[in-house]
Amino acid sequence: MAEQPETIKAFVKLGEFLGDYCQFAKGNLEFNEDQIKWLHKLDDLVARAASHNGWFTQGNILYAFEQWSTALKTDNLKKWLDQYDIQNSNPMTVAIIMAGNIPLVGFHDFLSVLVTGNKALVKLSSNDKILLPFFTEYLTTLEPLLLGYIKFSDEILTDYDAVIATGSNNTARYFEYYFGKKPNIIRKNRNSVAIIHGDETPETLSLLGEDIFRYYGLGCRSVSKIMVPRGYDFDNFYKAVYSFKDIIDENKYANNYDYNKAVYLMSEFKFLDNGFLLLKEDAGYASPIASLFYQYYDSKEYLDETLKRDADKIQCIVSSRPRRDHIAFGDSQKPALWDYADGVDTVEFLLKISNNN
Repeated sequence: MAEQPETIKAFVKLGEFLGDYCQFAKGNLEFNEDQIKWLHKLDDLVARAASHNGWFTQGNILYAFEQWSTALKTDNLKKWLDQYDIQNSNPMTVAIIMAGNIPLVGFHDFLSVLVTGNKALVKLSSNDKILLPFFTEYLTTLEPLLLGYIKFSDEILTDYDAVIATGSNNTARYFEYYFGKKPNIIRKNRNSVAIIHGDETPETLSLLGEDIFRYYGLGCRSVSKIMVPRGYDFDNFYKAVYSFKDIIDENKYANNYDYNKAVYLMSEFKFLDNGFLLLKEDAGYASPIASLFYQYYDSKEYLDETLKRDADKIQCIVSSRPRRDHIAFGDSQKPALWDYADGVDTVEFLLKISNNN
């Protein structure tokens, strides 16, 4: 990107504003009158979002804001977009059907559509419908030309050229039926997995707790399963994540913990329990809230074969020995702009169909 477009500048400013809000929420009030007006408005909406959806605590919303504040820095946007030849003289309308499992989960699609010069027709999830319209108001104040490029709709979507839809395996079948004739990206359920080697230090292993408990495990990048060597001592794991014990004080999480524990007991499943996290041996990946599946491996070859076979079920892999396709413990909820959901390059998809349009 030889010269930064006004849209990019607006998103950079939004990132700076999100960083300011995080400071404001922590008690820093050293802002000018115009900033304070916007900050108070967002503060009210954060409270509304938390009231509307009990999983959207202020802590989790702030965490999402902090990640986007980092991602939207000029250097990150430049590194992301410099690999593409973005020339769009014929904007498409792209319908974006957003999930609502974690705060702003659809923001990357929204960003991708706009920075490629296309129009976003957004259908928000009922679970996350408060924050993005405010961001749109802020962006269009900075760059009024964006007013004609963003539209929200609660109705059946019509008059669009392509679709990006995110949902469950069940809703994906609905999406494929209704949107299959248009160019599309349709995302289904995915979960993330951690590899434990058995030689991690307590400090290293404790970082894994962030990947498991952030957003209550509701994100596709949340670790819902651990692969452990045969004979692994789970006391080491439980001790390492004990600092996250206060999560059981959250009512919605505690209700799920109690329910899933009762189900396991009545079904006579074997499981481990430390009072805030249930561990169950299971070949699956989508563990219930407050539960974590585990699976033993006997060799590196078996581990690699299993993860390769199940690649279409896995969003990301975290490990204490990160490599090109693995993420370090504690970093699963810190994706870079070029870490695409399901490994599908959204920008490349948009540019390709734009060129063919």
